[in-house]
Amino acid sequence: MAKKKLQHVNRRLTKTERARDARIRTAAMNDFPPKPGTGRRPSPPGIPTQIRQAREAQGLTWYALAKQAGIPNQATIREIERGADVKLSNVQAVAAALGLELGLVEAQA
Repeated sequence: MAKKKLQHVNRRLTKTERARDARIRTAAMNDFPPKPGTGRRPSPPGIPTQIRQAREAQGLTWYALAKQAGIPNQATIREIERGADVKLSNVQAVAAALGLELGLVEAQA
């Protein structure tokens, strides 16, 4: 018997689905609160924060964004959002996938 390969479809959630997921997540957090001191640390200011906000606004996971940007490892997205040292080409690919543009600005003295 031949095994069928399941097809995975990435799509953006609708507003209704996002609201339902938020309600479920909130109820789960109330039922099972996280230990103090755990959870995600805030992104450093600047590019990491803007990329994280754009990704979350579009309802994308690290994995989905990595696929859209053509990056083989979702950990790269996490590293970008943490402000770690990553390749500029990866940051540009992620920004393009989110509809953002990287640019240089003159430093203010």
